[in-house]
Parts: sequence; C-alpha cells; structure tokens
Amino acid sequence: MSKVILTTDRLLMRQLTLADAAFVLELLNTPTYLKFIGDKNVRSIEDAKSHLKKDRIGSYKANGFGLWLVVLKESNKPIGTCGLIKRDAFADVDIGFAFLPKFLGKGYGYEAARATLTFAYEELKMDRVIAFVNQDNKASIALLEKLGLTFEKQVEISEGDVVQLFSPIKKPD
Repeated sequence: MSKVILTTDRLLMRQLTLADAAFVLELLNTPTYLKFIGDKNVRSIEDAKSHLKKDRIGSYKANGFGLWLVVLKESNKPIGTCGLIKRDAFADVDIGFAFLPKFLGKGYGYEAARATLTFAYEELKMDRVIAFVNQDNKASIALLEKLGLTFEKQVEISEGDVVQLFSPIKKPD
C-alpha cells in the first residue's frame, strides 16, 4: 500500500501507484471527466501507467504533493482523486478533484477538498491555493464556492483551453 496522506470521517487519501492504473483508466474516461477536465488520451492500462508515472507519481517526487487517490474507508473502494497540482505556467498551486459519477452528490468531493485545503495551509504552509474550473461545470463551481473560493478571472490554462480561475477570498483561519 502506498503512503496515506489524509484521512477524514469517511475517506482515506493516499498516493497513487501503478497498481491503480485500472481505476485511473476508468476515471479519466468518464463522460464528466472528458467534458469538464479534458481528454488525457488514456485508452489502455499501459497508457494509465504512463500517465501515473509522468503526471501523478512524478508530481510527488518533484513537488512533495500531487493528486491522491480517494478511497472509502469502510470498503477500501477507490472513488476519485483529489489533491494539489503545481503547473509551470502559474505561480500558485491549485486544487483538483474528480470522482466516478456514481459517487457525485454525496459530499465526498467537499470532504476530500476541505481536507486537502487544510493540509495545504496547515501542513505545507501555503499562502494561497487556487482552482481552475470549466465555466459549464456548475457542480464544481458550487463546491469551490462552498470551500470559500470565488471567481477571479478567466485564464488560458493551455493553448485554446480557457477556464475560470477561482481564488480564496482570504486565507482560512
């Protein structure tokens, strides 16, 4: 088992490993992921392992954080990912999250994201964590607002990909 980063009442969040490739393949090809986050061209277990090595596990090594696997404590079932992302083009770290469709609307996203923000501010001593969101992703926008983030401006996150940048109103106490 990989390193556990956070636990909440219902969730355990741990580093992703190559053993999670089947889950990553499933998550990255859900309709909501493809529509709101984008197509990562992960079509096979080998693609998923390559994606994990480069993007997820690579971030743990380079930054000391990244996107973590979110698992239900009671069943040890993976339901999504949540964590922190450092993008070269932006000074601030951003929070990211994605869940399998059948686990949406049950409060897991808020629970994982709240724990992630607390970890970022209290353990990693970050001054500011932002978020990028597709303007049509009403559920994620509502979650970000519930977390205390607010729309700041539109930005081009990558060529041709314009998203909304949400930032904290103030650093949480």
